[in-house]
Amino acid sequence: MTALEKITALQERMGQSIIGQRDVIERLVIGLLANGNLLIEGLPGLAKTRAVKAMSKNLEADFSRIQFTPDLLPSDVTGTEVYHQTAEGAEFRFEAGPIFANIVLADEINRAPAKVQAALLEAMEERQVTVAGTTHKMPPLFIVMATQNPIEQEGTYPLPEAQMDRFLMHVQVLYPPVEDEVEVIRLVRGEEHATNTGAKSERPSAIPQDAVFEARAEIGQITVSSAMDRYMADLVQATRTPGILSKDLARWIEIGASPRGSLALDKCSRAHAWLRGRDYVDPVDVRAIMHDVFRHRIALSFEAQGEGLTPDRVIDEIAALVALP
Repeated sequence: MTALEKITALQERMGQSIIGQRDVIERLVIGLLANGNLLIEGLPGLAKTRAVKAMSKNLEADFSRIQFTPDLLPSDVTGTEVYHQTAEGAEFRFEAGPIFANIVLADEINRAPAKVQAALLEAMEERQVTVAGTTHKMPPLFIVMATQNPIEQEGTYPLPEAQMDRFLMHVQVLYPPVEDEVEVIRLVRGEEHATNTGAKSERPSAIPQDAVFEARAEIGQITVSSAMDRYMADLVQATRTPGILSKDLARWIEIGASPRGSLALDKCSRAHAWLRGRDYVDPVDVRAIMHDVFRHRIALSFEAQGEGLTPDRVIDEIAALVALP
């Protein structure tokens, strides 16, 4: 099997556990291929955690789930030095925390205070953790997938803009259509029946990690024309100088996207094109993922919020006004 066939198989297996969330599954896979971290936001019960678990079950990878709570400490995430008494004498040994895994689910990340959220920053950006002056490297395959609930504000600590920018994409999970909801009912009913009767179904072998690294190498060879580079840069620039395009955009946007937005557009566009079996990036690829890349990098003005606008609505306007290459 080629790398593309293996990754496609991973998507299909995830789709068997997650009904009606094809776009979400694809975004998780793109984040994995682009070697970035994801922020997954959605109302309770929309299978955010289940989607991440489905990926870890079907990929040959270590999985770790961290439930963020107000009383969590940074050492509960990163690990700490522990005193050991041995026959040779006393010594301190580093006990690795749950952050040391291939796929890390930071569940309800906004329920922990800022010092705990910050404990993730070095691991997410530098792929390492420093404890007691010693640096510990993360595994070669490492991705943080953080979830948060958009409606509950009591007992939460909103992520600051600088930390939001560390996430490659901000993925929104929406309610499924009624047809898919019927399939969800049947799927869970079947799982409960299998558990109660002790029935065991044969699962195919997990997709090896090497498939991800092979895919990343191929994605690195995807052709991006100079016109496409300029198009992506123009989209990012439009969020910083919106007045050039439209008076409405100038009123709506308070802060534009950082250079990380440009890099994220490039990485995700190439991964999207690769998943479609193409060896070049097309404007379709950029437009397909630009909402997920910009959604958390654009700060709306009070005026825009007062008018009930969402980041997605503003991004739609930018896409309509920036000329295609």
